[in-house]
Amino acid sequence: MESTLRAKYCRILPGIVLTAAVLTAAHAVAQTQQEKRFPSGPKPTVSVINEYGPITLHPGTGNQVVVRYVLHSDKVEVDASQSGDRIEVESHLLPGANADLGEVEYVVLLPAGSNVMIHSNSGTLSAENLHGDISVEGAAAPVELRSISEGHVHVKTLSGNIMLLDIRQVHVVASTVSGDITMKNVDGPLVEVSSNNGKIHYDGDFGDSGAYKLTSHTGDIDASIPANASVDVTASSVKGQVDNDFPLQPKAHSITITEKGRSFVGVAGRAASSVFLRTFSGKIRLKQR
Repeated sequence: MESTLRAKYCRILPGIVLTAAVLTAAHAVAQTQQEKRFPSGPKPTVSVINEYGPITLHPGTGNQVVVRYVLHSDKVEVDASQSGDRIEVESHLLPGANADLGEVEYVVLLPAGSNVMIHSNSGTLSAENLHGDISVEGAAAPVELRSISEGHVHVKTLSGNIMLLDIRQVHVVASTVSGDITMKNVDGPLVEVSSNNGKIHYDGDFGDSGAYKLTSHTGDIDASIPANASVDVTASSVKGQVDNDFPLQPKAHSITITEKGRSFVGVAGRAASSVFLRTFSGKIRLKQR
């Protein structure tokens, strides 16, 4: 009996080892970095659509777009096309793909002035040192944008947190359902951000002109600004508490009727930028940095 089982095991073992070796080899091949290159002008329009996995954008060299990617299995492939200065890259899920097997990691090098649209359901969506228009969409994917100047930035997520750092002279529109929004050194002619349930934190000076609108439903709003900020502030919460720790001066003429603990209005410096803070049941706090 024992010898029979031993013989049977010896016949099965090579097959198991071979199967494991094939799977390991396939996984290793899938994990190998691949690359696609596209010649372009200085301001191409680039679209990267990814079902699962991160997308990272960096400025490259010369007039070309370089797309580097890593496939996590043979259940996904990358389709890419170019028509003039319009370049489209998309992850194509094959039968049997899921969130793990369908993951693709992208790193895209492109001219700094490119107009870009990126999307992923999961995996960090990030960009830095660019000055073209940027549109970012994600479900649970967190978003990190750093050192962006000029142009327009549009960000939309469901639950992914949004982080905007050193965004200068940019038209910004960002919204999330349940994620948090963090902004540091963000200014522009129009900055409009909203979160339904998440928190909003702003740390900067609100620039020397422009309109800033920070709104939430149940999330808190926290703004920290320097003593030399030049702002015209209106803050209100329907059911939440409103606190002001910044030395604002009374506004000469205001159509807003204030209620202690629920709203306040005031100006500082030349009142160069208008700042509107509003939440339904969250708390609002304006403080001096």
